[in-house]
Amino acid sequence: MEPVIQIKPGTTKWDIRQKVWDYIEEKNLANFPRPVHNRIPNFKGAFTACTKVSELQVFTKTSEVKVDPDKTLEGVRMAVLQARKTLLVPTPRLRTGLFNKITPPQGATKEQLRICSSAQGVKDFSVPVGLDAKVKVDLVVVGSVAVSEKGLRIGKGEGFADMEFGMMASMGAVNESTVVVTVVHDCQVVDIPEEIIESHDLTVDYILTPTRVIKTDCQFPKPLGIIWTKLNSEKLEKIPILKKLRDLEEQGGKDVTLGAPPVAEEPGFQTSRPARQPRRRPRQNMQGDAEEESKDEKRAEFEKKARQRPARVRRESRGDGGKEGENQERRRVKSGGNMREKGPEEGGSEVGSQRKLPPTVTTVYLGGIPAGLRVSELKTALREREAAPLRLTWQGAQHRAFLDYIDPQAAEQALEALQGLSLNGSSLQAELAKSQRGGKRSGQSNRRPRPSAAPWSKPAQADAKSEPKEVTEQ
Repeated sequence: MEPVIQIKPGTTKWDIRQKVWDYIEEKNLANFPRPVHNRIPNFKGAFTACTKVSELQVFTKTSEVKVDPDKTLEGVRMAVLQARKTLLVPTPRLRTGLFNKITPPQGATKEQLRICSSAQGVKDFSVPVGLDAKVKVDLVVVGSVAVSEKGLRIGKGEGFADMEFGMMASMGAVNESTVVVTVVHDCQVVDIPEEIIESHDLTVDYILTPTRVIKTDCQFPKPLGIIWTKLNSEKLEKIPILKKLRDLEEQGGKDVTLGAPPVAEEPGFQTSRPARQPRRRPRQNMQGDAEEESKDEKRAEFEKKARQRPARVRRESRGDGGKEGENQERRRVKSGGNMREKGPEEGGSEVGSQRKLPPTVTTVYLGGIPAGLRVSELKTALREREAAPLRLTWQGAQHRAFLDYIDPQAAEQALEALQGLSLNGSSLQAELAKSQRGGKRSGQSNRRPRPSAAPWSKPAQADAKSEPKEVTEQ
């Protein structure tokens, strides 16, 4: 079957990712969460593709199955639980361990199993599994951005699926014969050049799409351990379980020499990503996103200028720079300080586009942010819980942030997902911003809640003075 997305010689992994993400968005092939950029796409027809896993002969013989936590693979997790097999799901970003074992309630109904297979169920019905546990994984199911019929796979660029398989190999949970399955839309099956696949990249044996089951007969080996030279000390700090595994392997006499830290690496970037790549998308494919490119190129210049301004007029976003930041300052003055209504979306947004916010935008207040937490870490946590906002206003010095969602329904879904969120040992408080609870029209303002029962009755002049605090990093 001829791929619908054509890949030219010399194409990089990021080129391929961008082509796939753009195609899925342009053809409207995705479900929530959108946009699909920097995600494993939750494509339309994913559940149908997931159900095909039970048709695989290897599935009937398995007892323990590891399935990634992506929304796309919810149907696979459901199939594993319905078949009464042991379901293992990686802990989010490997921060607290390697696996969580999902344990449904005794005699769980189909609806309860569906809940257990969801992101919330993974949190509520799981038990941690350590490196020293005696685990034998028979089948591994991963998400992908692109995959070839030869079994070559490209993820979203963070390397977690590759690391997880290497760690499982180190603890004896998988080996070279362990079957790996991926679930993708038909358009994600492309011709991936063999020369861009590296030794640490995970390959797949089966590809499930809404219309096909592809047996790849892949000739490329799977990573049978962590390749320490591909990692650095910064990565180990972010993933404590890697430090524990490295200590164990060092005690066993293995070479655990780390690679050099990346040059001028931006927060949240991965070591495999080119140093000059923009934060959200590769430079080569920035069509329709020139402002985002400008942010990265002028970051240093703008931050230098920002430090020279009073704190109250500094932009909260690390991504805004140069003339864009100055233009937004002027727009805020002209609009009486109401950036929420008239300003463009801020660069600190997790999923921000360059469009104006819709009039139905609903704001969620997030309090209790611990000192020292980075905005990139909060964005990561929001993405993991599928609660990424249209715009994020960061006020770390005041231990709070404001999250703008497209409408009240999206805000309610986010509130539900954020219940019980804990970062760096601190529990965060998520609730509708006071502007929403007070009956003001959505999107009007996100000021810090005040004791007054009618915070919107103050004169407009007072509003103009206090508003800039909402978009500063103090």
